[in-house]
Amino acid sequence: MFSGPPADPATPPGPGAPAAAAAPAPTGEAPFAGGIPGEPPGPRAGRSWTAPLLLCAAGVLALLVALLGPGLVARGTGELRIPGAGLTTVLRTVLFAALALHLGELLAPQLIRPVRGRPRTAVRSWAVYASLAGAAAAAGQIVRLAAVSDLGITETYGTREGGLLLLIANGLVLAAVCAASGRPALALAPLALVIGAEALRAHPEAYSPEFGAALTVVHLTAASLWTGGLLYVLRTMWLWRGSPVAARALLGRYARLAIWLYVALAATGTASTLRRLPLDVVFTSAYGRTLLVKLALMAVVSVLAVAARRRMLRDADPSVAHRLARREQVVLGLVVVVSAILTVVPDPHWISLRP
Repeated sequence: MFSGPPADPATPPGPGAPAAAAAPAPTGEAPFAGGIPGEPPGPRAGRSWTAPLLLCAAGVLALLVALLGPGLVARGTGELRIPGAGLTTVLRTVLFAALALHLGELLAPQLIRPVRGRPRTAVRSWAVYASLAGAAAAAGQIVRLAAVSDLGITETYGTREGGLLLLIANGLVLAAVCAASGRPALALAPLALVIGAEALRAHPEAYSPEFGAALTVVHLTAASLWTGGLLYVLRTMWLWRGSPVAARALLGRYARLAIWLYVALAATGTASTLRRLPLDVVFTSAYGRTLLVKLALMAVVSVLAVAARRRMLRDADPSVAHRLARREQVVLGLVVVVSAILTVVPDPHWISLRP
């Protein structure tokens, strides 16, 4: 996948002389032939649909997890059933993904700009579409809340959750306008407003909601930068597959930042868990079970991230590191879905306090 430029063409033959065959690329510098990075070039007949099919399969899996996950983790816990939990999880997954995509596109160019010898090509922006999808997801949650509460849309705006969701939807629309205006940095302000509103919405509990919201602001920001930044870096590396030195340098810059994002996620995640999850209901509450699944997925992400960093430091060709980072991205997508489930399942304190 990531190989240097092909060898210079041979000197054109004289008049009447037969054309010389193209010189083979040097060993280890075979030109990219399409398909899966890191694999040797050759005929790819019958495999052109592999990536789209895998992407569709991953999307279907994520949708099934979002729709069925809340019911599965709550089975046998005795907790109250949350109306429309599956649909709410899908909508919040879209919202979290939108935040990650937009924030990642604001972060990654700062990592790309200092790379020496980088190609001047850039990947297409998805920020406008992502923010509009997130706004639609927030609007969908307002409609769902109105239906569940038997309220009109205007009356729903007057509730705490409805008002915050309206703020989130408007903030994402404004972020999309900023991205489309050619001055994407202006979207930072509305995105910060969205993150703050989502943090407040996620903590309606009576015990120290301000502290919980502050933890969520840091956690959601770090998670969005990690997930969205990685996606943008991987897309750029694919575009730069003819420039392995620049691609390797970009992945290295992202890896150094990801270490600090990981530390922020670990610290805020631990503090949030100790604050919200009583130890006696870790295995008997939907929240505790979902959290255990998330921790298992994060362990897989950690292993893949460390493996990608080691291969990046050891190999001049970053194709193997890129492949490992792609797998990390897939697992991070599942983490986003599971995180959405965590925001839907009941507060575990209700079980812990029962006689």
